[in-house]
Amino acid sequence: MAERRVQVGIVGAGPAGLLLSHLLHLAGISSVVVEAKSRAHIEGRIRAGVLEQGTVDVLRDTGMGARMDREGLLHHGTILKVAGEARRIDFQDLVGKSVMVYGQHEVVKDLVAARLEAGGEIVFEASQARIDGVDGDAPTLSWCADGARRTIACDFVAGCDGFHGISRSALPADVLRVYERVYPFGWLGILARTPPASEELIYAHHDRGFALLSMRSPEISRLYLQCPPDEDIAGWTDARIWEELQVRLAGGEEWRLDEGEIVQKGVTAMRSFVAEPMRHGRLFLAGDAAHIVPPTGAKGMNLAVGDVRVLARALESYYSRGREEALAAYSDTCLRRIWAVQRFSWWMTQMLHTFDDASPFDRRRQLAELDYVTTSRAAMITLAENYVGLPMDWGPA
Repeated sequence: MAERRVQVGIVGAGPAGLLLSHLLHLAGISSVVVEAKSRAHIEGRIRAGVLEQGTVDVLRDTGMGARMDREGLLHHGTILKVAGEARRIDFQDLVGKSVMVYGQHEVVKDLVAARLEAGGEIVFEASQARIDGVDGDAPTLSWCADGARRTIACDFVAGCDGFHGISRSALPADVLRVYERVYPFGWLGILARTPPASEELIYAHHDRGFALLSMRSPEISRLYLQCPPDEDIAGWTDARIWEELQVRLAGGEEWRLDEGEIVQKGVTAMRSFVAEPMRHGRLFLAGDAAHIVPPTGAKGMNLAVGDVRVLARALESYYSRGREEALAAYSDTCLRRIWAVQRFSWWMTQMLHTFDDASPFDRRRQLAELDYVTTSRAAMITLAENYVGLPMDWGPA
């Protein structure tokens, strides 16, 4: 039996779940966030770091932008490196918008602090979570904590617990449709104690594989190398990593990376994934529970923010005016933007990475595409418009 009832039960205390809880709080809607990991764990996970203009606006407009504006790095463009030549895409000139480099874990820290300060309920280290009864009027969310099983009844449940969470599996198998592409490469990523060698991100196409120069702060660099998806990280010494980064990113004697202590390294496989529909009964999926994008376009967290913004507004319409239209349209509204972002992320990925099975024709075509994208103003506008972020109300026509 349920111990009590809340309006919205949220599974997962990542950016999607925490931001949804914050947005609902501002609208006077109660929620409980249930998270399997500890607070220290979720605040320490190093993930994405590029925030679209729309994500920045949401955080600012809801009182979450103060530390981001103090410590984040505002970027007005990015650099694509082709055959060793750096070509800049000027976002401000092309579309009048920018992006912010501010780590996902920093956003999580800000949201956790805000929810706890406001008296919000976040249950950390909740094991064996279950979602039941989503086809009825009072679904339940239950979990184990402190040696006891807790159960709450909810009006709605939001599954914001990531790709490996429980929420997506709560949809009936005959309802769920999955679309997926697994890429034949991954990213070897490092975090290094060294000032970034560029003020803006550098995306480098190289015959030996893609490389990316990013950053987390003026003192911390985040860098990536294309590698096999099952690469053994033990085979990559620090010296080998820096040598390969110098070859792929620098590519000449006039400019070199500043090397420093590598404090974190790991290999991430890459996939494109979409689960449809994103709503079944009283259960709504948001963020990585519903979709994964390759990180080339820096879209993962930004898509999650778009989802929960749509969901929060739909729930507010339901509770304040008794209207269910926005809730009914939630999946279609989100999926139109999601597929547009999937297309962009796939396009960036196939344009910048090397493929083992590419023919000489494929390689020359790829170089021609990169040349066109970095010299045609029309093509640069297309890249910039997508990179800074499509409007978050990008929904059904």
